[in-house]
Amino acid sequence: MIMHTAPKTDFLAPDDTASELPNLALAPLMEPQPKPVPATPVLPAQRIAAWLRGVLPGVLMTALSLGLFIAFWYFATKYRWDFYIRFTNIPSPGDVLTNAANLMHSDKFYNNMWVSVRRILLGFGIATVLGVTFGLLIGQYRAARGLMFPLFEVLRPIPAIAWVPMAIMLWPTNETSIVFITFLGSFFPILLNTIHGVKSVDAVLLRAGRCLGANEFSLLRQVILPAALPHIFTGLTIGMGVAWVSLIAAEMISGQYGIGYFTWEAYSLIQYADIAIGMIVIGMLGLACSSGIRLLGNKLMPWLPTHSSRGRA
Repeated sequence: MIMHTAPKTDFLAPDDTASELPNLALAPLMEPQPKPVPATPVLPAQRIAAWLRGVLPGVLMTALSLGLFIAFWYFATKYRWDFYIRFTNIPSPGDVLTNAANLMHSDKFYNNMWVSVRRILLGFGIATVLGVTFGLLIGQYRAARGLMFPLFEVLRPIPAIAWVPMAIMLWPTNETSIVFITFLGSFFPILLNTIHGVKSVDAVLLRAGRCLGANEFSLLRQVILPAALPHIFTGLTIGMGVAWVSLIAAEMISGQYGIGYFTWEAYSLIQYADIAIGMIVIGMLGLACSSGIRLLGNKLMPWLPTHSSRGRA
């Protein structure tokens, strides 16, 4: 009897086959990687051109505004317009420019400018320190608000110029009196805006600071003050404008030096061109001070959008 035996064959399990053989269906296709494109260097000329595109429109609008004003001033004084507003005695732009060129060589004129700037910096600096300090305390603590705020509310409506006679009697020198008037003009706008800024702080930030173990001083310095900075700098800008108004009024009444005294003296001596020069200098100094406050605010608050990133329309 002949028995047929099947040839012995080794069968592999499906799992073993899948583990040993490469799965071509699931293997990712190797695509050629694109070569990195080298960055194009930005030339200095391109940077200057980009900067000009951002700055030039504003410069042109400013030049147009000032040009229209000077043109109106020129024609109004040239033809002596008199239609309720009289330009018969107003100096022309040419007269003002001529007198300004002469004053550029006068040490007395520069001394008057420096005296006014010194008074502004001193009075405004004191107002900033006290206004922000009292504003933080009044805005954060009910006891400080009940103790100090009623007094400040009574004094606030009194114009700074009304304090001139009292300041002369209070302080030993005219210089100190004028600085005090300048301080009063800027103190209350800074105080009120600081209080408003403290009250606008999100309560969640305060609770988070307390939960993280911050004491009251750390809470004021690290949470409340940074959150209130936008309102504080608004008060600083407004306070600087009011400080200049108060300073010029005080210098005209009781001063012996300063740009306000120079302007009033020019009126007394019937030097009309110097009056215009004094007004222009006051405006330029005030603009410089306000611009310095805005620049400082942009440095201390980089998280806020600047004016250049808004208002594209």
